[in-house]
Amino acid sequence: MGRNKKWGNITIADEDRTKLEKIANSQTEEYRKVQRAKILLLSADGMSNTDIAAAIGVHRNTVATFITKYSAAGFDYAMNDSSRSGKPNVISDDEKTWITSIACIKPKEIGYAEELWTFRALQKHIRTHCNEAGYPGLSNISHSTVRAILEDNAIKPNKMTYYLVRKDPDFDKKMHDVLVVYKQVEMCFDEEGNITIDMDEPKTVTVSYDEKPGIQALKNIAPDLPPTEKHGKVARDYEYKRLGTLSLLAGIDLLTGKVIPLVSETHKSSDFITWLKKVDSIYPEQDTIRLVLDNHSAHTSKETQAYLNTRPGRFEFVFTPTHGSWLNLIESFFSKLTKQCLKGIRVDSKQELSDRIYQYMEQVNDAPVVYHWKYKMDETTI
Repeated sequence: MGRNKKWGNITIADEDRTKLEKIANSQTEEYRKVQRAKILLLSADGMSNTDIAAAIGVHRNTVATFITKYSAAGFDYAMNDSSRSGKPNVISDDEKTWITSIACIKPKEIGYAEELWTFRALQKHIRTHCNEAGYPGLSNISHSTVRAILEDNAIKPNKMTYYLVRKDPDFDKKMHDVLVVYKQVEMCFDEEGNITIDMDEPKTVTVSYDEKPGIQALKNIAPDLPPTEKHGKVARDYEYKRLGTLSLLAGIDLLTGKVIPLVSETHKSSDFITWLKKVDSIYPEQDTIRLVLDNHSAHTSKETQAYLNTRPGRFEFVFTPTHGSWLNLIESFFSKLTKQCLKGIRVDSKQELSDRIYQYMEQVNDAPVVYHWKYKMDETTI
């Protein structure tokens, strides 16, 4: 048998290279597979077997073995071990079902403190209780085998996803009502996005409204340091002082994109009424002001109703469904506000925080962006 070639000369298919690079950079793949992926990639890049062995930390014969296996039969043959002699370790369907059933129970429900399983915790539990469950063959099961069994059934007990229970029996109807409003607004624009209605004539203006409570006023203990050539980022001390919180009550005009803000200490009925009065003063008396908003208690309180009764026909409320805040376009603006203005903000007082929020609103209103709703608009009929 000839000596191993000094230089790697394998050619890796693009599809195989993609898979090998993914394995080589993986933090969860088996170590032996990561090693083999790196060996094949380095060889394909022209590195000698000896240099690969030194870089990976294996013998050069090991390097030659996997290069030869890849050249002979491709990716699967090089990356996976051949079956060995001896009695195979077969896990029955009943045993797999029992393992899966355990994984579908929260650890806390069977006496553990943890909220979710890890594969090693499952392995330990299975080994401890397999005899009493009638499956003694699982006493030496590995955590990788537990993982493989669960992955075959698409079970991931170490992961969590979220869902939302629809508690509003009229969710679909209310969603339709909101989408009809957005459809009516859409009809006020032409294909180029220009307003087609006469803004000087009596009309219905639509304002998407919500509150953003709990905006923290945080003060630096030490001053921020500007970027330098050595440290290219703004430097900030970890410590800060809490000065309290503010609430932002805001609506966005869906025809013009302009924002109507009110910064307050709270977001009670009295604050909402103050905001309504501000909106009332902005629009011509002949206009109807239609608000898209949630059913927060401040929006339906006796105090609010008493004010609305003093302005009959002036305001029209269209409520989003319970747990349907995503239907309110103002939420997109609040996300933009958080990213552009509030993220990482530091102030010396709550008043400064208020002033800077108002300053940001002025900047937005100098170049307003009209928000257009897209979801299910083609399905919505008036």
